[in-house]
Amino acid sequence: MSSVGLNKWIVSGHLAADAEIKTVDLKSGEKAKVAKATIYVRKPRSRDDSFTVSLSIWEGSAAWRKLQFLKKGSLIICTGSLEPSPYVSSSDNLPKAGLAMTVIDIDLDNVRTPEEESESTQPDPATTEQSEAAQSEKTPVTA
Repeated sequence: MSSVGLNKWIVSGHLAADAEIKTVDLKSGEKAKVAKATIYVRKPRSRDDSFTVSLSIWEGSAAWRKLQFLKKGSLIICTGSLEPSPYVSSSDNLPKAGLAMTVIDIDLDNVRTPEEESESTQPDPATTEQSEAAQSEKTPVTA
């Protein structure tokens, strides 16, 4: 068995916001549903520093069945293929290295309930700053 071309990654992180479902037009002319979300992944050597990974979860995948549990702040483990997704930051107009994952499965590590969401009144400053950066408009870098 050969692993040539294998692109399988496992990453865990906290959801920046609830997943949003969109309907998209495929090249074949058909329509499909895809959920978009972003996770914050802590760097191993610095608990205060993290990076983001943009997630695409397609209808019909094993991950799609877990959408109802994907709430802001939940810790999830994603398995899927990863691609670079560079962009130009709208805040400082500098190129940034982004990552985009097509998720095939999700393991739920620590899911937030609606009660927990309403109890949390003070956001984590590091997460809030990064959330604002992730939510701001990104301009793709083209070669």
